[in-house]
This record gives sequence, C-alpha cells and structure tokens, in this order.
Amino acid sequence: MVRTIAPGYTVGAICVIERADGALLLARLSYRNSWGLPGGLLKRGETPADAARREVREETSIDVVLVGDPAVVVDSEGRRVDVVFKARPAAGVDPDAARVGSPEIVELAWFAADDLPDLQFEASGALIALARRTVTPSVD
Repeated sequence: MVRTIAPGYTVGAICVIERADGALLLARLSYRNSWGLPGGLLKRGETPADAARREVREETSIDVVLVGDPAVVVDSEGRRVDVVFKARPAAGVDPDAARVGSPEIVELAWFAADDLPDLQFEASGALIALARRTVTPSVD
C-alpha cells in the first residue's frame, strides 16, 4: 500500500574525483552544455559505492578509491536522490589516463578547484553537499 501512494525516486551515485594536486575530473554530456561529475543510476541490488565505482570506470576508463563517508542530496522536485562520494584515482592509476568511455560523454577534463567551468545543477549540489558534510573527530 505504501509503495502505491508514496512518491517514487531514482537513486544515483556521483563521484567527485580529486587528483593529487587538487584538480577535479569533470565530464561534459552530449545532451547538456555545462559540465558534470561522473556517475549514474544504481542498478537493481547494487550498492551506491559499487555503482559509483562502476559508473566512473564506464565513463572515464579509470578505477577510483572512494574516500570517506558519502553525502546525500535529495532533489524533491526532480524526485532524485544522489549519493555523493569523494574519490581519488586508485593506486597505480595515471589520472591523465582518463578517457571518454561512454557515448553519452563528449569530453573529460581536469579543472583546478578554484577555476571550475559552468556546472550542471547536480554537480553544484554534489560539491556543496560534500563541503557541508560534518567531519567527525577521531577518537585516540
């Protein structure tokens, strides 16, 4: 009964991939003018972390390591939930080896964090969510 009357949402996983020098990897999609972050919808039964790594591999041809806890962005108007991960290229992966691996991606490029191009709404929200994420102090 609840599933019948409750609104449906899609769930996606997005990665903010940071190179050692602080640059971020952005993607320009074929159907949008502004730049976004690698990511996509979860497959049935897939965890957000697995989806994030899969989407990055499919779209950029590189493997990443997820760093820290994700942030969550809920877009009630778009009926979408995005799980946003911070990531870095996996050990032994050359960040400059990132190549377009999906027909929906037109271009990939690294941008300095203080000199980003025009961003898609979802990318801006993801970056803000990660910036706002509360850091829990470690216990010694």
